[in-house]
Amino acid sequence: MKNKPLSLAIGVALLTFAVSSSFVMAQGTELVLGDFNSGDKPNNVGGDFGSWDKDPEDDTQGTQMAFEPDDALGNSAGYSIRLDYDVDSENPAYNGFWMKLGGEDARNFNTLTFYIKGGEEKGFTKRIKVELKDQSGKPSPYVVANVTGEWQKVSIPFEKFRRITDWSRMNEFVVVFDDMNSRPKSGTILIDQVSFSKEV
Repeated sequence: MKNKPLSLAIGVALLTFAVSSSFVMAQGTELVLGDFNSGDKPNNVGGDFGSWDKDPEDDTQGTQMAFEPDDALGNSAGYSIRLDYDVDSENPAYNGFWMKLGGEDARNFNTLTFYIKGGEEKGFTKRIKVELKDQSGKPSPYVVANVTGEWQKVSIPFEKFRRITDWSRMNEFVVVFDDMNSRPKSGTILIDQVSFSKEV
């Protein structure tokens, strides 16, 4: 009888460990880099983000960033990032969105995922370019096609980012609008739930 409380304590501890381990394993399949639900900076890993322009002095091109109360996962209190882009210029034009990744270690993951949709009001390009950068700063691009007016999840295997040589310290996620891929040349794209994930 004296051993009962000890046995019970051990049993509870083992059960707690098992549940905790399952939770950690489940959580370990995804690292959310930016869900934008706070409606403010920084992102989920403490990184800054914003829009960028090839030539800020050229007012015929650019991207404007805003928080949009349209969450890809249906969170009524959440936000996504709205990108109003314009590459309709007589000059070479490209611009977009950048987000710092704080040197996060992506070696336990194999896929970049995010949600995307086009804005119906202004129209939207069906193709965008996304880039990942490691600490070398060299962009590794991938073109996403078939963007629609509904939220859809995009999953890009790491192997598609051929210029990344060190996944242990990731530097930046970038969205690029350019005058080659963007049709129409001005419009709206929404981005949400940017993550590194481990997919089978």
